[in-house]
Amino acid sequence: MMRRVTLFFGFLAVAAWLGGLVVFVGSIDAMREPTVDTNLQITDGIVVLTGGSERVTTGLELLESGRGKKLFISGVHKGLTLDGIVGSQPVPDNLRSCCIVLGHLAGSTFGNADETDIWMNLENYRSLRLVTANYHMPRSLLVFHAAMPDIVIVPHPVVPDSVKLDDWWRHPGTVDLLVTEYMKYLAAFVRVKVMGP
Repeated sequence: MMRRVTLFFGFLAVAAWLGGLVVFVGSIDAMREPTVDTNLQITDGIVVLTGGSERVTTGLELLESGRGKKLFISGVHKGLTLDGIVGSQPVPDNLRSCCIVLGHLAGSTFGNADETDIWMNLENYRSLRLVTANYHMPRSLLVFHAAMPDIVIVPHPVVPDSVKLDDWWRHPGTVDLLVTEYMKYLAAFVRVKVMGP
């Protein structure tokens, strides 16, 4: 009898985990990358979380189009300069001198939120546009809202070409990425709810 009860609850746990994964992937698939144009909401700051060249490119385009006053790139490796990040992508001198800040302290999404919070307070900003990959956005929003509950956060998901969300279960690399990110999201959810940001 005990074995049957254990199997039953084990089955329920697996079914709940799989159901949660499907919902999680569906929420990511529903995210569409906004076009960088003059119709986008203006925020005080633009924050890019490092992890893909598309993110930085998008952040620079948003800054150039006037969607924010300054661009903060969080999670930059120590010793890495702006030129090392953007490569051959041209950055106007007027933006280099006034409006782009590199954050070198963060080594995780919680670290990104912490150093962004510090920067937002230094700038006295009350709103930000958050630029990161679509699969990373749910966890980022969870952590950033917990760290900065009074800040308006506008998500700006970037859709990497390497992540195949159509029939995602057929692509081993995408499955591995999504399952890993789902587990990180669950861990972050527990940490935020139990321990705080």
